[in-house]
Amino acid sequence: MIDTHTHIYLPEFADDLDEIVSRSKESGVDHLILPNVDVETILCLQNTQKKFGAYCSAAMGLHPTSVEKNYKSVLDTVYEELNKSKYCGVGEIGIDLYWDKTYYKQQFDAFIKQVEWAAQRELPVIIHCRDAFEEIIKALKTIKYIPVKGVFHSFGGTPEQVKMIKELGDFYFGINGVVTFKNAHLEDTVKEIGISRLLLETDAPYLSPVPYRGKRNEPAFMVHTATRIAEILNVSFDEINDETTKNALSLFRLSL
Repeated sequence: MIDTHTHIYLPEFADDLDEIVSRSKESGVDHLILPNVDVETILCLQNTQKKFGAYCSAAMGLHPTSVEKNYKSVLDTVYEELNKSKYCGVGEIGIDLYWDKTYYKQQFDAFIKQVEWAAQRELPVIIHCRDAFEEIIKALKTIKYIPVKGVFHSFGGTPEQVKMIKELGDFYFGINGVVTFKNAHLEDTVKEIGISRLLLETDAPYLSPVPYRGKRNEPAFMVHTATRIAEILNVSFDEINDETTKNALSLFRLSL
């Protein structure tokens, strides 16, 4: 399995990071993708990647909740990082109107700019979309003339939204521990996505699957997400493992 979205470089893992990675490997997770959050997390992200070598890949981007008045200067730093180092994607980027709509215009602009950078580099985008589906679709249609591919991270939308995204282009859907929640009701969504467009993720330290809901998440817990998806699609755990790994290798151009 490949955890296509995890933040093990954050302070929540500072005290036991080696153990976290060891448990991840023991659980059958073969690779981790680490999306950036903001300027302050870049160094921790890079240090974590260096520490664990080929086991981790990094993506560079500015998270929408980190977009404020000074976002242009912050984006300049992100742009410099994209030019300096090798990254497997541009992310975590997007639009988030759940907490605060104050900087919506800035988020919209920052999202478009980063998607364009990704397209220019033929890199996939890792999209964060919270209470902003229509805005994300609008943004992507604005730049539809540019070849864009990527993943809608932590996807919890409807089957109808899945169809809309598929019509836009080469997009995958990241499914995490939320799919194990009784009140999530993502069965029809997962079926509409189909195994050929699924990616596994944790979003650790957030969104732990049952039976760890409410606790700090970690890559090793992804086995519970994969098990639940296998139940929904009526396929074996091994098939989920194989197909989602194949999808991740293809999207992020990884060679393990």
